[in-house]
Amino acid sequence: MILIKNGIIINQNGDEKARDILVDEIILEIGENINPPKDTDCNIIDAKGGYVLPGFIDMNCEICDPGYENIEDLSTVTRSAAKGGFTSITSQPNTSPVVDNKTVVNYIISRALKLSMVNVHVYGQMTVGGEGTKIAEIGEMVTAGIAALSDGGKCVADAALLRNIMRYSSMFNIPLITTCEDPALAAKGVVNAGKVASAFGLRGIPREAEEIMVSRNIILSERTGCRIHISKVSTKGSVELVRAAKTKGVFVTCDTQPHYFTLTEDNVDGYNTLVKVKPPLRCWEDVDAIIEGLQDGTIDAISSGHTPTTIESKHREFDMASFGISSLETAFGVSYSALVTSGKMKLSQLIDKFNKYPAKILLLESKSGVEKGRDGDLVIFNPEEEHFITPPNFVSKAKFSPFGGMMVKGKLKCTIVGGEVVYMADCSV
Repeated sequence: MILIKNGIIINQNGDEKARDILVDEIILEIGENINPPKDTDCNIIDAKGGYVLPGFIDMNCEICDPGYENIEDLSTVTRSAAKGGFTSITSQPNTSPVVDNKTVVNYIISRALKLSMVNVHVYGQMTVGGEGTKIAEIGEMVTAGIAALSDGGKCVADAALLRNIMRYSSMFNIPLITTCEDPALAAKGVVNAGKVASAFGLRGIPREAEEIMVSRNIILSERTGCRIHISKVSTKGSVELVRAAKTKGVFVTCDTQPHYFTLTEDNVDGYNTLVKVKPPLRCWEDVDAIIEGLQDGTIDAISSGHTPTTIESKHREFDMASFGISSLETAFGVSYSALVTSGKMKLSQLIDKFNKYPAKILLLESKSGVEKGRDGDLVIFNPEEEHFITPPNFVSKAKFSPFGGMMVKGKLKCTIVGGEVVYMADCSV
């Protein structure tokens, strides 16, 4: 049991008040001058000057376990998540074996209960083996406990197959987490199709590769009534398509990631492989459109986009280097510095992108907000403390970042999951 004293809470109206919070597996009490229960072992944390926020929920994260534990494993990825303020993360199904049946779902869930420091919600693969040719055992995976269906970062190119997946999954009321990239248009591209690709002699991925699939998925969602979520929005056109669909009443949500509203294709200068991500970094007009989409609610959530790889695979020729970014420990800090300290968003709005809307999309309402009776997953955040992003100090095995050396304002001081401290700044837990 934990008693947090003097922490600032942001209520649903955006008002800020200093309160004490008594938390165990759930939030037991919120008020003023709360005393620790008698005859109870209670850890008291003074949060004076800091905010007590609901734990962040990451909708797009690769844990690499099972199968690729040399890159990342459940222990390191969940410790990294805790350091970044994420109390719940999602497991993409592109592991080995692929999460396309109940046996693998059960294995990951049971393994997470033993090794994880945060909540792990498993995504099931839409197709057998992730090959995009045959529908996976969706019903069995839902029964086993998946939070959503996902294509594992590999777009289902067959529209007829995706339509059938949407029809079938609608029976279970779970969202489809979709990647939007036309494989024929993207081909072997490695950067945005534009001036940088031309200047550096690199193969480009045009915006149309994303936008065509966004449009297709929206149309299929409208016709089937399926709850569809578009992951990793990176272009102005995609934002406009989602905005128009929401205006029509289509059941579509989407997320973006911090590098898509802070970096551009210009950061590829010098063949910087640390910014090689998929979809690729775009242009300033896309960055501006994504920020506008975050402001007006077109973009529902911000995910970390944590896609770890080995540093050796990054230190190669740009064409041969791996796509990927290590971002669990930087996602909130970069977002806060780029959006809140700049005056583009309020802190309450940013928290909605990291907690309220991911919880709503994934049907995790018990993890939404700081209210009595909600799950005891909390973060203590100091908005004034500054720190440098230092990749060698990452808990993740992927100790690299395009934000290395960047000074960010605000620091996560403590992460609590189920009433237990899983991370405390400046000390090991």
